[in-house]
Formats: sequence, structure tokens, C-alpha cells
Amino acid sequence: MARILKPGMNVQTKLSLQDSVQQTVRGIIADIRERGDAALADLSQRFDGWNPPTFRLSAEQIAACMAQVPEEQLSSIRFSLEQVRTFAQAQRDSVRDVEIETIPGVRLGHRVLPVNSVACYVPGGRYPMIASAIMSVATAKVAGVPRVVAVTPPKDGQPFPATVATMHLAGADEIYIMGGVQALAALALGTERIQPVDMLVGPGNAYVAEAKRQLFGQVGIDLLAGPTETLVIADDSVDAEMVATDLLGQAEHGTNSPAVLLTTSERLAGEVVTEIERQLQVLATAEVAGQAWRDYGQIVLAEDDAEMVQVADEIASEHVQVLTRDPDYFLNHLTNYGSLFLGPETNVAYGDKTIGTNHILPTGRAARYTGGLWVGKFLKTVTYQRATREASVVIGQHCSVICGVEGFAGHQRQADLRVERYRQPAPVGGAD
Repeated sequence: MARILKPGMNVQTKLSLQDSVQQTVRGIIADIRERGDAALADLSQRFDGWNPPTFRLSAEQIAACMAQVPEEQLSSIRFSLEQVRTFAQAQRDSVRDVEIETIPGVRLGHRVLPVNSVACYVPGGRYPMIASAIMSVATAKVAGVPRVVAVTPPKDGQPFPATVATMHLAGADEIYIMGGVQALAALALGTERIQPVDMLVGPGNAYVAEAKRQLFGQVGIDLLAGPTETLVIADDSVDAEMVATDLLGQAEHGTNSPAVLLTTSERLAGEVVTEIERQLQVLATAEVAGQAWRDYGQIVLAEDDAEMVQVADEIASEHVQVLTRDPDYFLNHLTNYGSLFLGPETNVAYGDKTIGTNHILPTGRAARYTGGLWVGKFLKTVTYQRATREASVVIGQHCSVICGVEGFAGHQRQADLRVERYRQPAPVGGAD
């Protein structure tokens, strides 16, 4: 049976923090709903120290941001965009329209249509996450979304040039500099100067995730992508330096980012604890990563690979990195994860920034029932039907029976009318 060698924050503390977040978000959304642009301006000044005449960047402002980004950075941004677009296009090509004849005279089909407008939120608080613009904006455009709005908070009181450049290169139709819950609420509900969208996507902190949850229904969302999670599955074939590096590399996202080691080697577990403390002495983001590891980090010791699969599926982590002798065993047996990183040659940072799979992934055990962002999240599968008169009679007779059982008299009359009108008239006269 698996043993917990290092526990994370207890459930009651997490629930208490969640209640506080919910109340704050509810108040901000209500304010935007009631006061529109005035509330947006007040909240932006309060949280970001940012209250420009308009939150949308002009073409001239975008060009100015582009000019501030070194060519080396633009080259890497373009490379990452190409990787994401290539994989997204392959995904889009796999989703096709369908039409079949189910019985003679009845044709059913579906069309795959992009949503009309999407807002892509790009976090920019502690870290300006330019890669999130690649993952969301570029994928939406590959899906065929006509209006893609990109939004990000200011950085040190100004638009962050690299984020704006990435949004532009990814194909954003509109770029807004505004942050957090107030930005999502304004885009979902609309204000005097901001046209609402049909869907919100993108990662963020607990407040952003909660805002998406509360706004769902008013608009669609991709998924609830909250604080980053990582799970490293390891056996004694890997060294402690690599495991510790990969845990801290994700713990630095935020002080509430869970990083979990699941291993069959008690020796490795002990060495990782020591190695993490060593790396925290030199890591530039140690203040954040160290607190995340102390409060949310876990180490779980399992008996064998099969038990590691069982525990990993229960955790249902956003990122799962497999550092074992046989990574394919986990590819073939794991079912609950956002994205899987197989072998030491790849890692979560590759997926976060460059390799081509999407980094907007389910957190909070949502990997039990959903995958991450992909072109399919921006697509609606809508159905249609048509029938000949003869087929309408066949369908109508059975439909009438079912309507009668359910007591839907109006539905039944719809079916009966078609049967009456389209049934072939009985032959007149008899045989000679």
C-alpha cells in the first residue's frame, strides 16, 4: 500500500482559501455587471495601477511593442508558434463533417463549426506568460474562430512588449491590456466600449479559474485551469538532480502550485529531499518555489509500477512526467492526466513553451473527465437531418408511439401530421 512520506496542505485549509476566492470574485463580477466601464477602470486602477483612456491597443501601440522585442526572441516565438500551429492543424484535420443514410430516405449529419468569438486570457502577474498567447490565440485561429480577442494585465504599469508581440504574431484580432477577474467579466458580460465574446479560454491563478467558473453559462469556457500542478513518476533509474529540477521547475509557478513525487524508491525519495534543499539555495525563483514545495509538495512511496498507476490516476495531475525504465507502461495504463511527458529527454517546460502540445490543461483533478485545450474546444458539432416523404412516415409512426407514452400531445401531433400527409393513399378498387 502506498505511503505518504511528505504530505501537502490539508483539505480544510484548501477549502477555506477557496471560499475566500469565491466571495472576492463574485463581488468583482457583480460590480462589472452593474457599472460596466466605470467599474473596469476603478478595478484596474486598484489592482494593477493601470487606467488608460482605452484598454484596447491601437495598431500603432502594437507596432511600438513589436519594435521593442529583440529579433532573437521574435525568432523563438515564431518557432514555437509554428510547432503549436502544426500540431493544432493536424488535430483540426482529424475532426470532419459527417453525413450518413441511416435508413432509406433518412440522412443525418453534423457540421463542425468554430465559435464566433473568443477571449484568450494570458497571465502576466509574477511572470508574463507569453507562451499562453501562443497556446490559446494560435490554436483558436487554426480552429477558424473569426474574432479572437487577446487580453493580458500590464507589467510594471505598462504593456509587456513580448506578450503583445506574441499575441499579434499568433493572429489576435484585438488586444486589450487589463487583468484578472475584471478583464474576464468585462469580456464575458460586455461593457459600453467592449463587445462581449462567446467563450473565455486561458490559464491563470485561483481567481481567474474561479471567474471562469462563475461566468460559465453566460459564456463558454475551455476548462478550469487553476494553479499549476506537476506529478513526477520515478523509479531508481533516474537521479535525484533531474527529479528535483523537474519538481521545482513547476513549483516556481506560484506559492500554491502542487509538486508531487510518486516513486517506488525510498532511497530516491530521500535523495530528492536533500537535492531540493540544495537547489533552493541557488534557484532564482526559490522564494516562490520553496514555499510551494513546503506547503503543497508531496512525496508518495508505492510498491510497484501498477500501484503508481493507481495513485497517479487518483491524483489526476495536470502534468505527469514519467522518469522510469519503461515509460510506455504508463502511456498504456494511465487514464487521468492533462499531458504526459515520457522519458528524461522531454519535460514539462518543453510542453509549457515550445514542443507543440498545448499547455492549457485541467487542474484540480479535472483530468478525470476532460483533456486540455485543443482546436476541438473552439468547435461546435451541430447536427442536421432530412428525410423523404416515405421515410417521414416510418419515423413518424414510431415517434408518435413514444410521444404517446410520454404524454406529449403536441409532439405526437407533429408526428401524426406528417404520417397523415405523406402516407401513400390506399389503392382504389380490387383485382379483376
